[in-house]
Amino acid sequence: MGTPDYADDILKKLVNTQGIDVVAVYTQPDKPVGRKKILTPPVVKTTAQKNDIKVYQPTKLRDEDVVEELLKIECDYIVVAAYGQILPKKILQHAPCINLHASILPQYRGASPIQQTLLNGDKITGVTAMLMDEGLDTGDILKIEQLEVDEDEMIEGLYCKLTNIAAELTIDVLENFHALSRVKQEETLATYCKKITKSDGEVSFDDALDIYNKYRAFTPWPGIYLSSGLKLKKITLEDKNIQHNEAGKILSIDKESIVVSCAKGALRVLRVQPQSKKEMDILSYINGKRLGLEDYLS
Repeated sequence: MGTPDYADDILKKLVNTQGIDVVAVYTQPDKPVGRKKILTPPVVKTTAQKNDIKVYQPTKLRDEDVVEELLKIECDYIVVAAYGQILPKKILQHAPCINLHASILPQYRGASPIQQTLLNGDKITGVTAMLMDEGLDTGDILKIEQLEVDEDEMIEGLYCKLTNIAAELTIDVLENFHALSRVKQEETLATYCKKITKSDGEVSFDDALDIYNKYRAFTPWPGIYLSSGLKLKKITLEDKNIQHNEAGKILSIDKESIVVSCAKGALRVLRVQPQSKKEMDILSYINGKRLGLEDYLS
């Protein structure tokens, strides 16, 4: 059971592992994509069809007829990775349901653990294989694989690393399931993360480190942008500690970038995208706006 690329890579690993037979795939319904709203299947569905695996795409997994249909499928395990639907109790009881969650549980239960890792500037993350129960990422832990996070790691790179770890961990857990100890999660340590929305990308020049971490977590979507709609397409962290009285002021200009003050710290800006226009280098933008040293980027 899964929907995005993260789940697709796990499915491919399962399909290509000797001794494992994937008997069915559950994924979300096809969705309209792009301006032309072309009905597009999840990548998991495409992979399943290429490997002659029966695909189920219920709108609501909890519907009684959907549950009854699933209970007729004989299986030893149900592997769940970013599926996008809650599993009802009858399905949880049908076979051990193993979830691959991209955090070190009980930290960052919920929809956006990888983004939250970057937003918080964490140095360590990982993937947790857990035995699912009726709660939100609350089941017993089977195994955790950890990963160091580079200070300049972007979401796409971290996503790929965690996906690879999750795929390997899935096979490990399936092949050694009966030898693994189940560890209950410590509820007092639990934290949660929400689904990312476009509005989460809006920033102001307050804290340079917070803005840079948002840039790492939200590129390419939803991106980060000022209240004017100006998107900051490429930035680096210039300083994270110096206090400035005037946030947004252009402190320096060189051949490829500008340094902008924040209330705390400073950012180096290299590329931007004005609202309803194409992406451009920052010098072209400030020249067009006739901005110079000690003017304000907005």
